[in-house]
Amino acid sequence: MVLIDTHVHLYADEFHADLDSVISKAKENGVVKMLMPNVDIHSINVMNEVALTYPGVCFPMIGLHPCYVKEDFQTQLEDIKAELDSNKYIGVGEIGLDLYWDKTFYEEQKISFETQLKWAIEKNLPVSIHSRSATREALEIIKHLSNKKLKGVFHCFSGTLEEANEIMDQGLYLGIGGVVTFKNGGLDKILPEIPLKNIVLETDAPYLAPIPFRGKRNESSYLTFVAKKVAEIYNVPTEEVSKITSQNANSLFTLS
Repeated sequence: MVLIDTHVHLYADEFHADLDSVISKAKENGVVKMLMPNVDIHSINVMNEVALTYPGVCFPMIGLHPCYVKEDFQTQLEDIKAELDSNKYIGVGEIGLDLYWDKTFYEEQKISFETQLKWAIEKNLPVSIHSRSATREALEIIKHLSNKKLKGVFHCFSGTLEEANEIMDQGLYLGIGGVVTFKNGGLDKILPEIPLKNIVLETDAPYLAPIPFRGKRNESSYLTFVAKKVAEIYNVPTEEVSKITSQNANSLFTLS
C-alpha cells in the first residue's frame, strides 16, 4: 500500500524533537510522499529546510494561511510572491478563508485569497484551500474568478453534499483526513455519493488526529487509519483507495 499525505505541517514545533522518526515511521506505513503547505513568511525557511533534508519525500507549497492574515498581509503577500517567483514549489497554499476563529480581517482574507488564486492560475500550480466555516464563501470567490485553469483541493473537507458537488463542478478535489473517522463527522454519509477519483487523503498533522489517536499529536503514519476508514465507507479494498487517491495526488501536484 502506497499513500500520499497531501497536507501535513512537518515543520511545526510539535515535530522538532523527533522529525526523523516521524518520517521514518510514515514511510514504514506506506506513506511515501508528504506535502507541506506553508502558513506565513515565518514558516518558509524551516519548511524549506525540511524539504531539502528529505528530498523526494517532503514537498513544499507556498502561501499565506487565512488565520495569519493581519494588518501586514500586503507585505507578507509581497514577500511570499517573491519566494514563489524565485524557488520551486508544488502548489500555492495554504490559502483560503476562515470564519471559525476570528472575523476581524475577513475582508483582508478575501483579498489575500483571490490574489493567491490568481498567482496559482498564472503559474499553473494547484491550490490547497482552507475553508473552515467558510466553504460557501470560498466557492463564491472561485466562481467569480471563473477560470477553468484553476486546480487544487479543498483541504479538510467536512461540508455538505451540495458543497462537495459544487467543488467537483469547479474541477477541484476534496481532501479527506481524520474527521472521516469521527463518530459524528458526517463524511460517512456524504462520501458514498462522491467518486474516489475526486478525493485525496491528508492528515493535517500535527492537528486532527484520527480515531484512535484523537486529541493527541497527529502524524503522517496515521494516514493508514484514514485510508482504512475510507475503504470501509466505499466497501472496497484499502489498496484500491490507496492506488486511486495516490494517482489523484500525483496528477494534481505533478509529483511523478
